[in-house]
Amino acid sequence: MAIKNNDYSVIFEDKDFVVLNKRSGILIAADRYDENAPRLDFLAEKEFGKLYAVHRIDKDTSGLIVYARTPEAQRNLSMQFEKRDVKKTYHALVHGHPLWKELVVDLPLMPDGDSKHRTVVNKKFGKKSITEFYVAANCGPYSWIIAKPLTGRTHQIRVHLASNGFSIVCDPLYGGNLQPVKLSNFKKKWNGDEFEERPLLNRLALHAYKIEFKHPSSGEEVCFTAPYPKDMEATRRQLEKVFGENPLDFE
Repeated sequence: MAIKNNDYSVIFEDKDFVVLNKRSGILIAADRYDENAPRLDFLAEKEFGKLYAVHRIDKDTSGLIVYARTPEAQRNLSMQFEKRDVKKTYHALVHGHPLWKELVVDLPLMPDGDSKHRTVVNKKFGKKSITEFYVAANCGPYSWIIAKPLTGRTHQIRVHLASNGFSIVCDPLYGGNLQPVKLSNFKKKWNGDEFEERPLLNRLALHAYKIEFKHPSSGEEVCFTAPYPKDMEATRRQLEKVFGENPLDFE
């Protein structure tokens, strides 16, 4: 029987791997800075047994994470990630409106590059890093951005956006504006109590939405998508009501 919890939902499982949709704020593997922090792999192993990591996403990012269930599947999937054969699509809500519809950022990145342990652009010592960005929807003070990282550096999407003057909503590391998304921010005829208003979204607005790779046993192409979490979905719905734009229509 499936274990019900608020940390993840199951998108897919078979004998080779599982695909989970994780909440924001939970680690997917060990963290050198906080060894006692809750970990998705430990929690999911109670349901699936031994799991093997094949890739990472940030603690504060919600969405898709894949774990292998056998050493053989781990080798196969890890190699696909290493060879950049895996296609990854993220959705982000950012402050402001880009003047571009599409943008390719090719800036080398170096992790742990400053006193805050942030990833930094470093043209001398950084590793090659490429991200494709697309504007999916303009919604008043915000824009929905589709990000397709072609490499897998730590915080790559966040840094590449910041390097072009855009910060993801509620990004504590790379964004200057930590204001949560509130309905009163964009709905003109809002009559609520500003002191009682609860934010629609008050965490990093970055979601690992889609992943595509070859099945480790059959070799067939597989594709998985993760629905937005409740807070992000509520934000999307309210923005669509006011501005008539929906990032889920973009593909």
